[in-house]
Amino acid sequence: MTWKDKLKDSVHDVEALREFIPMTDAEAKAYEGIAARFPIASTTYYLSLIDAKDPNDPIRKMSVPTIEEFDMGGDFDTSGEGQNTIMRGLQHKYSTTALLLSTNRCAMYCRHCFRKRLVGTKTNETLNFVDEAVSYIASHQEINNVLITGGDAFLLDNALIEAYLKALTEIDHIDFIRFGTRTPVVFPERIYSDDVLLGLLKGYSEKKRIYVVTQFNHPNELTDEAMKSIEALRKCGIIVNNQTVLLKGVNDDPNVMAALQNGLVEKGIVPYYIFQCRPVKGVKNQFQVPLKRAVKVVEDAKKLMSGHSKRVKFCMSHETGKIEILGSFEGRMLFKYHQAKNPENFGRIFSVDLRKNQAWLTKEDVMRKRVCEPSA
Repeated sequence: MTWKDKLKDSVHDVEALREFIPMTDAEAKAYEGIAARFPIASTTYYLSLIDAKDPNDPIRKMSVPTIEEFDMGGDFDTSGEGQNTIMRGLQHKYSTTALLLSTNRCAMYCRHCFRKRLVGTKTNETLNFVDEAVSYIASHQEINNVLITGGDAFLLDNALIEAYLKALTEIDHIDFIRFGTRTPVVFPERIYSDDVLLGLLKGYSEKKRIYVVTQFNHPNELTDEAMKSIEALRKCGIIVNNQTVLLKGVNDDPNVMAALQNGLVEKGIVPYYIFQCRPVKGVKNQFQVPLKRAVKVVEDAKKLMSGHSKRVKFCMSHETGKIEILGSFEGRMLFKYHQAKNPENFGRIFSVDLRKNQAWLTKEDVMRKRVCEPSA
């Protein structure tokens, strides 16, 4: 069987989900209502990781709907992706990076997804024509890297993955290419069983450096099966980075977070970011951790991490840029622009007197002056 055949066995409705998760008829009816708005999808592999006896199982929280998704507090585009769209499927928010929305499909629809507006739904946001996007990238010398994401970039056909790689590796000013994918976590067989994909990655990685950016959020995801996909990528010369999302009820415990980051390093995966969960509709009030508590979780976790593990940066992907969350200082929270849409913000440090239970920054918050003005 091919990976596409295996994917056909995935769970896409509540009735099939009941084979893995015990639920009452009332719960099933509520889940069906949620699925009509935010579709269900999960591989049987990922669902098999759930402890069905534990209603608070972390894998369950990330993959199974809950009635909290009816809560429409927040926004569908928390990072201003619409403002940075150059053409359908191509975003250019940061000068050196082009982002390609290659598909709206994933092997597993995360309940905390920040692109809930498009993943698994009918959308006009994903890329239609590779050539147009490549032409734009080729004509902008400031772009030195491309992120191919979605959805999940590894849900693309191999022929399309090769089309991207062939076109992008021929652009002189591109230094490296990234694939954004959760496939190693939720559908590892897609990678380690596909010699064609692995051959493509190995061949093109000899022309340009290729990174895979994935998302392990809990130690329970670091299975032998998942590690088979990571090792297959490593043998192709691929560097695997990880972006963890801080999620209430999943990994908002210092011991869990430390175990995850240390586990990543042990497996040869580079901890890249811990991201503050975004205030997305259907996500915000279910998964966001208030910033004051979030910082304490991360800092307490770092006490338990190795030096390699604690290289990870705690950030939020804000409309104005990628903002590092530095910690508390004299009762206020310190922030620093790690990346910025407006070049004037690069490296800017500012402080915010956080409101009770505040979990995100407003536009007014980020306009604060520097904590310390540079000396003359």
